[in-house]
Amino acid sequence: LVQLVESGGGSVQAGGSLRLSCVVSPSIYYTRCMAWFRQGPGEEREGIAFMNTPYEKTYYADSVKGRFTISPDNAKNSRYLQMTELRPEDTAMYYCAAAIQITDNICTLEESAYEYWGQGTQVTVSS
Repeated sequence: LVQLVESGGGSVQAGGSLRLSCVVSPSIYYTRCMAWFRQGPGEEREGIAFMNTPYEKTYYADSVKGRFTISPDNAKNSRYLQMTELRPEDTAMYYCAAAIQITDNICTLEESAYEYWGQGTQVTVSS
Protein backbone atom coordinates (compact mmCIF):
# COMPACT_ATOMS: atom_id res chain seq x y z
CA LEU A 1 0.00 0.00 0.00
CA VAL A 2 1.36 3.40 -0.99
CA GLN A 3 0.51 6.47 1.05
CA LEU A 4 1.00 10.09 0.05
CA VAL A 5 1.07 13.08 2.35
CA GLU A 6 1.11 16.63 1.00
CA SER A 7 2.10 19.76 2.87
CA GLY A 8 3.14 23.31 2.18
CA GLY A 9 -0.07 24.97 1.13
CA GLY A 10 -1.13 28.34 2.42
CA SER A 11 -2.18 31.85 1.51
CA VAL A 12 -0.01 34.16 -0.55
CA GLN A 13 -0.39 37.34 -2.54
CA ALA A 14 -0.26 37.35 -6.31
CA GLY A 15 3.31 37.17 -7.56
CA GLY A 16 4.43 35.19 -4.55
CA SER A 17 5.79 31.67 -4.23
CA LEU A 18 5.04 28.48 -2.36
CA ARG A 19 6.61 25.03 -2.28
CA LEU A 20 4.42 21.98 -1.88
CA SER A 21 5.80 18.68 -0.63
CA CYS A 22 4.58 15.16 -1.23
CA VAL A 23 6.08 12.37 0.85
CA VAL A 24 5.60 8.83 -0.40
CA SER A 25 5.61 5.78 1.84
CA PRO A 26 7.02 3.21 1.94
CA SER A 27 9.26 4.31 -0.95
CA ILE A 28 9.27 6.59 -4.00
CA TYR A 29 10.67 3.65 -5.95
CA TYR A 30 7.31 1.86 -5.68
CA THR A 31 5.98 4.48 -8.09
CA ARG A 32 6.39 4.96 -11.82
CA CYS A 33 4.83 8.40 -12.11
CA MET A 34 4.22 11.14 -9.59
CA ALA A 35 1.89 13.95 -10.55
CA TRP A 36 0.32 17.07 -9.16
CA PHE A 37 -3.32 17.87 -9.75
CA ARG A 38 -5.45 20.76 -8.58
CA GLN A 39 -9.11 21.54 -8.23
CA GLY A 40 -10.33 25.09 -7.97
CA PRO A 41 -13.73 26.15 -6.61
CA GLY A 42 -16.45 24.90 -8.92
CA GLU A 43 -13.94 23.44 -11.34
CA GLU A 44 -12.93 20.00 -12.45
CA ARG A 45 -9.67 18.50 -11.27
CA GLU A 46 -6.78 19.49 -13.53
CA GLY A 47 -3.49 17.69 -13.99
CA ILE A 48 -0.66 20.22 -13.96
CA ALA A 49 2.64 18.36 -13.83
CA PHE A 50 4.29 14.97 -13.53
CA MET A 51 7.70 13.40 -13.05
CA ASN A 52 8.51 9.79 -13.84
CA THR A 53 10.61 7.43 -11.73
CA PRO A 54 13.52 6.77 -12.01
CA TYR A 55 14.35 8.94 -15.02
CA GLU A 56 12.84 12.09 -13.52
CA LYS A 57 11.48 13.30 -16.83
CA THR A 58 8.95 16.07 -16.29
CA TYR A 59 5.95 17.50 -18.09
CA TYR A 60 3.92 20.61 -17.34
CA ALA A 61 0.50 21.76 -18.42
CA ASP A 62 0.44 25.05 -20.29
CA SER A 63 -1.32 26.73 -17.39
CA VAL A 64 1.76 26.36 -15.16
CA LYS A 65 4.65 25.94 -17.59
CA GLY A 66 7.51 28.29 -16.79
CA ARG A 67 6.14 29.06 -13.31
CA PHE A 68 5.95 25.68 -11.55
CA THR A 69 8.75 23.12 -11.19
CA ILE A 70 8.75 19.56 -9.87
CA SER A 71 11.92 18.47 -8.13
CA PRO A 72 12.93 15.16 -6.56
CA ASP A 73 14.47 14.17 -3.27
CA ASN A 74 14.67 10.42 -3.45
CA ALA A 75 16.49 10.13 -0.15
CA LYS A 76 13.39 11.63 1.50
CA ASN A 77 10.92 9.77 -0.75
CA SER A 78 9.61 13.14 -1.78
CA ARG A 79 8.56 15.23 -4.73
CA TYR A 80 8.26 18.99 -4.46
CA LEU A 81 6.23 21.45 -6.49
CA GLN A 82 7.86 24.86 -6.49
CA MET A 83 5.28 27.43 -7.50
CA THR A 84 6.33 30.94 -8.48
CA GLU A 85 4.57 33.96 -9.97
CA LEU A 86 1.38 32.77 -8.39
CA ARG A 87 -1.91 34.14 -9.71
CA PRO A 88 -5.38 34.27 -8.18
CA GLU A 89 -6.47 31.63 -10.71
CA ASP A 90 -3.95 29.23 -9.13
CA THR A 91 -6.20 29.12 -6.05
CA ALA A 92 -7.15 25.47 -5.60
CA MET A 93 -6.78 22.33 -3.56
CA TYR A 94 -3.57 20.68 -4.72
CA TYR A 95 -3.14 16.91 -4.73
CA CYS A 96 -0.20 14.68 -5.41
CA ALA A 97 -0.86 11.32 -6.99
CA ALA A 98 1.14 8.18 -7.70
CA ALA A 99 0.91 5.65 -10.49
CA ILE A 100 2.30 2.19 -9.79
CA GLN A 101 1.46 0.51 -13.05
CA ILE A 102 1.71 2.39 -16.31
CA THR A 103 1.43 1.47 -19.98
CA ASP A 104 4.54 1.56 -22.14
CA ASN A 105 6.44 3.41 -19.39
CA ILE A 106 4.57 6.57 -20.30
CA CYS A 107 3.28 8.98 -17.68
CA THR A 108 0.25 11.12 -18.39
CA LEU A 109 -1.95 13.67 -16.66
CA GLU A 110 -5.01 11.46 -16.84
CA GLU A 111 -6.59 11.05 -13.42
CA SER A 112 -7.50 7.45 -14.13
CA ALA A 113 -3.82 6.54 -14.46
CA TYR A 114 -3.13 7.29 -10.79
CA GLU A 115 -4.02 4.71 -8.16
CA TYR A 116 -2.96 6.59 -5.05
CA TRP A 117 -3.80 10.11 -3.94
CA GLY A 118 -2.89 12.37 -1.08
CA GLN A 119 -5.40 14.26 1.02
CA GLY A 120 -4.72 17.60 -0.62
CA THR A 121 -3.33 20.92 0.53
CA GLN A 122 -5.05 24.26 -0.02
CA VAL A 123 -3.37 27.10 -1.91
CA THR A 124 -5.02 30.50 -1.89
CA VAL A 125 -3.67 33.39 -3.94
CA SER A 126 -5.06 36.85 -3.31
CA SER A 127 -4.88 39.76 -5.72
